[in-house]
Amino acid sequence: MSFVNVAPDSDFPIQNLPYGVFSTPDNPRPRIGVAIGDFILDLTQVKQLFDGPVLRDIQDVFDQPTLNAFMGLGKPAWTEARSTLQQILSDSEPVLRDNAELRARALVPQSQATMLLPARIGDYTDFYSSKNHAFNVGCMFRDPANALNPNWTYLPVGYHGRASSVVVSGTPIRRPTGQTRPDDNKPPVFGPCRLLDFELEMAFFTGPATRLGEPVSMDKAEDHIFGMVLMNDWSARDIQKWEYVPLGPFLAKNFGTTVSPWVVTMDALKPFIVTNLLQDPAPLPYLQQEDNYNFDIKLDVSIMADGLAKPAVISRSNFKNMYWTMKQQLVHHTVTGCNINPGDLMGSGTISGESQDSLGSLLELCWKGTRTVDLGNGVTRKFLQDGDEVIFSGYCEGNGYRVGFGTCAGKILPAHAALVG
Repeated sequence: MSFVNVAPDSDFPIQNLPYGVFSTPDNPRPRIGVAIGDFILDLTQVKQLFDGPVLRDIQDVFDQPTLNAFMGLGKPAWTEARSTLQQILSDSEPVLRDNAELRARALVPQSQATMLLPARIGDYTDFYSSKNHAFNVGCMFRDPANALNPNWTYLPVGYHGRASSVVVSGTPIRRPTGQTRPDDNKPPVFGPCRLLDFELEMAFFTGPATRLGEPVSMDKAEDHIFGMVLMNDWSARDIQKWEYVPLGPFLAKNFGTTVSPWVVTMDALKPFIVTNLLQDPAPLPYLQQEDNYNFDIKLDVSIMADGLAKPAVISRSNFKNMYWTMKQQLVHHTVTGCNINPGDLMGSGTISGESQDSLGSLLELCWKGTRTVDLGNGVTRKFLQDGDEVIFSGYCEGNGYRVGFGTCAGKILPAHAALVG
């Protein structure tokens, strides 16, 4: 238990302690914090308490404006930092509990903070690792007999995304414009995307850097996975349909990707490991793993729209639906010798379950526009309209507590008037 009051349904008990970067009106400098209940522990104010053998000589890592340097230290530092945090926030430890002046400086109400991107993202990769989602999309655009491409069950399919347009939760997303071809018998037209969609994803941040030319092996993969966030990889379906052959997503994806601000560490998620999905055929030797590295993370998607009194939940999915694990994604990504750096972002791909109410995109929920999604109060959707706000939430359920991610939210702004006109 922590001396900080934490509500039973809070995402941020002492068992979680996710990292983020924040600023406040009285101190606009970005700084690293840890969520505990409704508060943020400002690590710049307590860095001197990290006096273990790994961190005592590098306490300035907590004075940085991003988490990159800390991510780059590796698992020994991450584990020691978590142990120190749980100790100083414990209800039996007086160092912070009984120091009113330090508490006043170090504990910042979350309501007074502006959350920022947790890391400087140098590179961003998006995978396509939910078999249910890949099968559904394949059925729509091909046929059930050939829904999955021949390579899908042999390797974690992915593509390199645009890191510059990754934004933190709460940042509005402007409807993109581009070329579409609504009539296959006519030339393309230019204008705003009309089939704007969300994609329910999660993502992990990488830790220590690797050298160019040196792959990460399966037994070392966990050492390079720092923690996870919720992610919405917004998608312009009509732009994508026209542009994606032969090189895949481009403008349909580069206009915005939203992540939640709190990075939940893998140590916090370990109690929620579940059995990996059966992979048939068996992966090639370099992708085979003996341990379980799948996680029971409950995920909700809500939409707030004009005409609603509160956001409508339209999907409930779970990260455990992933076919390829994060370790396999990282190992495959680096098998060529591609190097990674602290703070690189790796997206899971859309996470869909088997049932209609667990699908991770509007493309699936409306089945390519053939049915409507009921938001309640007479409001329906096929794809997103201007003014809609999409909200993801996610958490793991413990015994009397939950380890949560907060929310990942973004509101749709109209396309640029100059381009529309």
